Amino acid sequence: MLDFEVVSLPETDHPEVGDTAPDFTRPLVTDEYWEDASLSSVVADGPTLLVFHPMDGAFPATYIWKQLEEHDLAAEVQTAGVSISSPYEHTTLLEERPAATQLFSDPAADVAAQYGVEHDLDGMAGVTEHRPAVFLLDESRTVRYAWVAEEWPAFPDYEAVAAAIDEHV
Repeated sequence: MLDFEVVSLPETDHPEVGDTAPDFTRPLVTDEYWEDASLSSVVADGPTLLVFHPMDGAFPATYIWKQLEEHDLAAEVQTAGVSISSPYEHTTLLEERPAATQLFSDPAADVAAQYGVEHDLDGMAGVTEHRPAVFLLDESRTVRYAWVAEEWPAFPDYEAVAAAIDEHV
């Protein structure tokens, strides 16, 4: 028996394979600094796994990042996370992650809304976070792989993500 309830999430209008991912500019936090950066400037450096996750410190975010590490997905592509967490909270998460990880701060969930991956928390008026989602983007922001959670909690098929990276990188 589960200690939590699995909740079906409403359908979403997220970018699909072949679409151009929306560009955005938000504070980008690395292990050394943070500054405003655009997604297009990040993907210009090569294929990017864009990972939407709930707030830093929450079990789903920790689990997603640990699984990405265990499957060594950042060895083939750069990774960029996106969550509602502030740059200050991101620095704490980055202390536990490999140096190549970078995180966009999206506290108002505007980027999540652009991508159709916002999740309104039940019973909390006006509180929105990011539902788990993974997009593999090429240098032109073309989506090569897309997965978005259809229920809460749900996690990507990391083997499928790895296969998409192998196919497109």
